[in-house]
Amino acid sequence: MGSVEDAVELLLRFKGDNLKHRIAGLEGDARSLDGSGTRQMNETEGIDSDLLQALRKVKLASSQIDVAIHAAGILAVLPHILEPGEVIESLSLGAGNTGRAFDVETSHRVAEFKFINWAGGSETIRQNQTFKDFFYLAEHHTSKKRQLALLGLEHPLKFFNGRRSISTVLNTKRVTQDFRAKYGERFERVRDYFATMKDRVEFVDVTPFVPELAALG
Repeated sequence: MGSVEDAVELLLRFKGDNLKHRIAGLEGDARSLDGSGTRQMNETEGIDSDLLQALRKVKLASSQIDVAIHAAGILAVLPHILEPGEVIESLSLGAGNTGRAFDVETSHRVAEFKFINWAGGSETIRQNQTFKDFFYLAEHHTSKKRQLALLGLEHPLKFFNGRRSISTVLNTKRVTQDFRAKYGERFERVRDYFATMKDRVEFVDVTPFVPELAALG
C-alpha cells in the first residue's frame, strides 16, 4: 500500500457515490452465496487485502486530524492577533502542552486555543477542558495578557456563568489538587470562581479571523 492519497482513492472507489447504498447492494449480492461465491464476489468488488490496508491507513491518518486542526488553526490565527513588535517565545502545537505551560507564549501574551464548536447542550468534557484552561491562565503569575481563544463565546460564557458545581469540573487529579490546594472549598460553583477571576483572562472569538475553523470544530 502506497500513500494516504492512494488509500483514500481505494476507499472512495469502494464506497461509491453512497456508502449506505453500496453496503445494501453488497448485502443483496451476497444472499445465497457459498464460500466460493463470496470469494468471487470479493474479487469482483475489490474487497481484498489492499482495501483493508487502505482502510487502516485512512483510519490512522484521520485519528490525528484533531491534532492537525489544533496546530494549523493556531498558526492560521496568529498573524491576525499578533501586535506590532510582538514576537513568539514558545509554541505548543501538538496534543497537550508537551511540557510547555500554554499553547502560545509571546512577548505580550500567554494563550490557550480551543477549536471546538459548542452546541449548547450537555457538553461536560469540553466544559471541563475549557475550565482547566481558564483556571491555569487565571492563576498564572505574569504581567502579560492572558487569553483564551475559542470558536464563539455565547455558549462558553453561559457555562462560566452557570450553576455547574466546581467539584464536577475538576476532572483530573492534577487540576483537583492544584485548585483545592489554593482555594479548598471556597467556591461552590463555576460561576463563583469565574466572577472572582474573569477580569484576569480575555476571551477571544477567533472565528472572524479564520471562519473556516468554525466548519472544522
